Amino acid sequence: MSEVEVRMADEVREVPEAVRRQQNDLARPLAELAARLARRPPQVVVTCARGSSAHAATFGKHLIERYIGLPVAAGAPNIASVYHQSLHLRDQLFLAISQSGRSDDLVELTTSAKASGALTVAMVNATDGPLASACDILLPIGAGPELSVAATKTFVATLSALLRLIASWTGDGSLDGAIERLPDRLAAASALDWSAALGALADTASLIAIGRGPTLAIAREAALKLKETCNLHAEAFSGAEFRHGPMALVSSRYPILMFMPTDAAAQGMHQLAADLRHKGTALFIAEPGAAAAGRLPALAGDHAETDAVCLVQSFYAMVIRLAKRLGTDVDNPRHLQKITRTL
Repeated sequence: MSEVEVRMADEVREVPEAVRRQQNDLARPLAELAARLARRPPQVVVTCARGSSAHAATFGKHLIERYIGLPVAAGAPNIASVYHQSLHLRDQLFLAISQSGRSDDLVELTTSAKASGALTVAMVNATDGPLASACDILLPIGAGPELSVAATKTFVATLSALLRLIASWTGDGSLDGAIERLPDRLAAASALDWSAALGALADTASLIAIGRGPTLAIAREAALKLKETCNLHAEAFSGAEFRHGPMALVSSRYPILMFMPTDAAAQGMHQLAADLRHKGTALFIAEPGAAAAGRLPALAGDHAETDAVCLVQSFYAMVIRLAKRLGTDVDNPRHLQKITRTL
């Protein structure tokens, strides 16, 4: 195993402690944010993010719509940076998510949102960047240094920070308890054996990832990581969206990774899984239970939202092994760099 490969594996192992220690840094700004939201409740939330952070924003959309009942829209940064237009966001919540906080277009849209009267919040790992300075409230992700180009530790820590945001906003005690148990569960999830999928994934050039509800963001992140670290084309869909056209892709040539939620969304996903098996695809379902034919083991259900986070931790452990099998450099993907500056 090369030095750079060890680096990504080390960062995956650091995830549980990163999630555990972020509570202290987030307590005060989350309390301030919750108080401001209570005084002036928004009617809509707009997110702003790129790459893995955009997948975290998808997770945030699910959480906010599920627990708060507010619609969440993804803002297009080029509205400000390319088209020089502003959005009408007075008294609304604008949530910018970034690892580095240095992408020019994110900063520009955030600055525009603040000028329009939005309450702007930066959820960033690098707290000394321009995005953090541009916002009313700073929520530090607190993952610590991440040297591998592909985000792992910062992605999971961002999901955890979003969970803490929702728990603070709603006062949901059950979610608080699940977050407290999350670090130990993440450590256990890292040790689960997903090697049953390695052969099929190593022998394909293209595959599909499917999730729904809390696992849609996980499927999207998995598809990106397969591109970044393994040079595999992977496309992500929601379980419902997959039936609208993409179902035509199903064949034995395209393996499917399904990230099974542990909430009400599971019923439709199980029906989809049955249909896919009937059509003869190579299907691998990450779900609670021991490893079995077509099943990638997941921890027993604890809380649907944190269960989803544990799935991506197990996936990261597997994708490192897949990259080694394919001979790709997981820490230095071709044509990519750690900080991406977009205009």
